[in-house]
Amino acid sequence: MTDAPALEKRLSSLGAPTATDLARLHAGLETRAEAERLIDVAYATVDSPVGRLLVATTPRGLVRVAFENQGFDDVLRTLSDRVSPRILESPRQLDTAREELDEYFAGTRAHFDVPLDRALSHGFRLRVHEHLPDIAYGSTESYADVAREVGSPRAVRAVGTACAVNPLPIVVPCHRVLRSDGSTGGYAGGAEAKELLLEFERTHAVSARR
Repeated sequence: MTDAPALEKRLSSLGAPTATDLARLHAGLETRAEAERLIDVAYATVDSPVGRLLVATTPRGLVRVAFENQGFDDVLRTLSDRVSPRILESPRQLDTAREELDEYFAGTRAHFDVPLDRALSHGFRLRVHEHLPDIAYGSTESYADVAREVGSPRAVRAVGTACAVNPLPIVVPCHRVLRSDGSTGGYAGGAEAKELLLEFERTHAVSARR
């Protein structure tokens, strides 16, 4: 039987794992998990003009887009509680979503085609979220406009809440909804991010629609 000091010395001689070692280990885990269908939620992070984003998908489609200020750890915990605890960082499963986000921020994509999983939207909020992609790129609607469009003209405040908790910002464009006076209102990514997205779309509206 190996004594504790000898074992400690042996482990020490192996050295700490390098970043390459850890990447290789994770890639093997990812491949095995995919092959055995052990992943219910795959996620990755993406750099963008509005900061780093977390994107997550299920086999049904993109389920979450989150801004860094929302706390990625908190977002993953919510996904674990509300979708499935079988979560793994697996960027290659997000290739389509990441490619479409890159095209959007390059000004060459006006709408997203990636399949969506609406598991985090329910009831009235789901109706609002399903309407948002109908607001044209480079255009806006007021919260009151959206309330009328979804058949509940008095539910203006509820529309604001639905936009605030939209689980798929940017892809499902809640940033295109403004207050009746034209001011931006709240946004999960912050007012600056909302203003940047609106200005970006106004600037690129013609080229993105080609």
